[in-house]
Amino acid sequence: MVRTVFEKSDAVALVAEVFRELGYEGASMSEITARTKLSKGSLYHFFPGGKEQMAAEIMAHIDAWFVAEMFRPLEEGEPHEAISSMWETTDSYFRSGRRVCLIGAFALDETRDHFSAVILGYFHRWIEALAGALTRAGMASIEAQALAEETVVGIQGALMLARALGDEAVFGRMLERLKNRVEAALVL
Repeated sequence: MVRTVFEKSDAVALVAEVFRELGYEGASMSEITARTKLSKGSLYHFFPGGKEQMAAEIMAHIDAWFVAEMFRPLEEGEPHEAISSMWETTDSYFRSGRRVCLIGAFALDETRDHFSAVILGYFHRWIEALAGALTRAGMASIEAQALAEETVVGIQGALMLARALGDEAVFGRMLERLKNRVEAALVL
């Protein structure tokens, strides 16, 4: 049964889940149409540039969400509040470890060569935004940079391990440890 989609944003969300499950290379047009139940005509209507345009628009959508919901608050908000909110936002977005980071997944395969600027920008901004908030909260800049990098690495690694083990609790445990580590470092 073909699915009716009225908005491009609906198609972006559906195709994003296929990319999350199969990766960019594994998501053929046949797989995308089968899993989204969108016709090829509908897909090409929304994405005349094909699969590459789909991936580019999905990554732009993800990046815009992270800018609004996480990066900008870390950069501009009260640092303790923004850092505290980051844990909830991260847990919610990644559905407590049940959802892979699509940009992270794209960084691991040949897709990275097509979208290296977006992938680099996403991770760099997250690290820099968190490091800036940590610095504004009173941490030395060098320590803040190292802890921000460690935190983003820990989040991404936990997502990968939770997926590999089929155990989303791994993500929750790591997120809690990272949160405790950051809070302890801010108290010092």
